[in-house]
Amino acid sequence: MDPSLLPSLAWFTHIAHHLSFTKAAAEMGVSRAALSQNLKTLEQKLNVKLLYRTTRDMSLTEDGRRLFEVLQGALQSIDDVVKTVGETRSEPSGLLRVNTSRFAAKTLIEPHVGEFLERHPKLQLELIMDDGLANIIADGCDAGIRLGQSLAEHVTAVPITPPMEMAVVATPAYFEKHGIPETPAELAKHNCLRFRQTSSGTIFSWEFAPPEIAGQEFALEPQGSFITNDDDSMVRAALQGVGIIQHFEIVVRPYLQEGKLQRVLQEWCQSFPGVYLYVPSREHMPSKVRALMDFFVEKRLLMSNVRTQLTT
Repeated sequence: MDPSLLPSLAWFTHIAHHLSFTKAAAEMGVSRAALSQNLKTLEQKLNVKLLYRTTRDMSLTEDGRRLFEVLQGALQSIDDVVKTVGETRSEPSGLLRVNTSRFAAKTLIEPHVGEFLERHPKLQLELIMDDGLANIIADGCDAGIRLGQSLAEHVTAVPITPPMEMAVVATPAYFEKHGIPETPAELAKHNCLRFRQTSSGTIFSWEFAPPEIAGQEFALEPQGSFITNDDDSMVRAALQGVGIIQHFEIVVRPYLQEGKLQRVLQEWCQSFPGVYLYVPSREHMPSKVRALMDFFVEKRLLMSNVRTQLTT
């Protein structure tokens, strides 16, 4: 490849991204005329037309679109490497942007924010709450935190919790008044408090599996008098004795230990992969991302020890 083409290809990528000489020139700090002339020279060297241009509109030709699609990813990779050169061994610093579900933020991250930032005083931590599975690269985030079962296969991920379980719970007073369900089918007779997922707008289904039977998982659509898209609100309603909820066991564990909530149908709730921290790639991992990963792996080991103590 002719190295002299590289600057012009980079300039073309900016033009194609904005489909505007004016916006691209302002972003790059050059004149509109210089940008236009540079594109004309590139088209002459490649002997192809890359853009259709009128006084009002601009669009990519087929060749221009093909070139832009390849260059956009390649230049982003180059930019990522340049930004992290020397950073992998340096002290973690700068802004660390983490995309996370609200559940993971409240349960796993927020309780440890003070400790993490005290260990790394040059870091700034920004949490982006998103209950959908985000594209962390497109959203400009350094890392994401999600349930392992929802992750795409190509991402680099490490578990930051042990395997988890869902728990079906209500107050002892509720069960004393309405009875204890012995099977998931009996939940039809109870007031099940429902959670509406913010990302999709659908009601969260309750998942179960028959005891001692592998691979027979099934889901039930809960029915009841209360719907919310905030899990804290759902827990507070359950604590008032309004009805039954299904939630992550790790979330309701303190209330179970205090006797404020009572768990039922435990043998019908099987474990599943826990929460994972995922990143675009292990290669050239910035020190700030490595610091976050190491911190939560440490916390996972502590959680594993606590879980072992609780079950022995």
